[in-house]
Amino acid sequence: MAKTKDKLLQILDQFQLQDKVVSVEPFGNGHINDTLKVTTDKGEAKYILQRINHHIFTNVDMLQNNIHVVTSHIRKKLEEQGEKDIDRKVLTFLPTKEGKNYYFDGDSYWRVCLFIPRSKSYEEVNTELSYEAGKAFGNFQSMLADIPEGKLGETIPNFHNMEFRLQQFHEAVEANAAGRLEEVKELVDEIEKRADAFCIQEQLYRDGKLKKRINHCDTKVNNVMFDEDGKVLCVIDLDTVMPGFVLSDIGDFIRTGANTGAEDDENLDKVGVNMEIFKAYTRGYMETAQSFLTPQEISMLPYGGRLLTYMQTVRFLTDYINGDTYYKIHHPMHNLQRTKAQFKLLRSLEEHAEEMDNFMKSYIK
Repeated sequence: MAKTKDKLLQILDQFQLQDKVVSVEPFGNGHINDTLKVTTDKGEAKYILQRINHHIFTNVDMLQNNIHVVTSHIRKKLEEQGEKDIDRKVLTFLPTKEGKNYYFDGDSYWRVCLFIPRSKSYEEVNTELSYEAGKAFGNFQSMLADIPEGKLGETIPNFHNMEFRLQQFHEAVEANAAGRLEEVKELVDEIEKRADAFCIQEQLYRDGKLKKRINHCDTKVNNVMFDEDGKVLCVIDLDTVMPGFVLSDIGDFIRTGANTGAEDDENLDKVGVNMEIFKAYTRGYMETAQSFLTPQEISMLPYGGRLLTYMQTVRFLTDYINGDTYYKIHHPMHNLQRTKAQFKLLRSLEEHAEEMDNFMKSYIK
């Protein structure tokens, strides 16, 4: 990070902190924002300072307003439930001395939240953690289900809009900017074959049969904080919390957590769906989310896994055809490798579709 310690301390001084801070050091492994852990003169980690990536989140006002609305809403619910440990059960963001929920230093946008003590997150996925993560994200959505429509904006417009992603894909195919179309023709055909089937949610929304709800939109197990005993504390990384369809949140976990291989696995034989992870996450999710879901939404949850995997296949292939202009790559064929791995996962999900759909039937009243 380019900022010196003195500059970072000056930035921190703009916020309403209760303690004197003495050190600031990089923290975590996030790919979007720069995150730093702030230690006080008592030697305790007390705050998290983040530089917001305003190239991705271009409307910082909206972003921070979304986060304020969401955390305030959850905090109020926890207070009503008599929760005693609220600062560990929801992220607490501190205002600046001018009362704003971020600080602009003329170059970058910054925010500060309280560090959650005695907490940990996990990178690996197993059935127990999947079940707990399912409960956490289901509860998160459930708490936000009564936020009025229009109160939150889309921090990344059309983020999980399949019609929009296909439009981008068709434009890339038409332009063939990097001259790569011929080598990926079979993959293009496979995407086109499925296009209509994966634009169902937008059509159902227009027909009034599917609601927009508040989603997390990045449901990875490492976005859940656990206490020392492995119990869920809270959901973190709220930048992508916005209106959308519930298929996003279960779908993205199936795509990332239930994949037996890596997102960019070279060995396609390793890639497939782990049904035990799918069932564990779904059991946890339905425990806390079933109360607000419609039968239509419940029946479509496994489709969400196929949809998000198809969407990511389309996005990786779009970037490859465009000449790798969006995703960071580690070698020239990286986006094609990602595309093939995601498509293999999609095929596996399609093979297990009937089993997954049958699993959901017991939840539909």
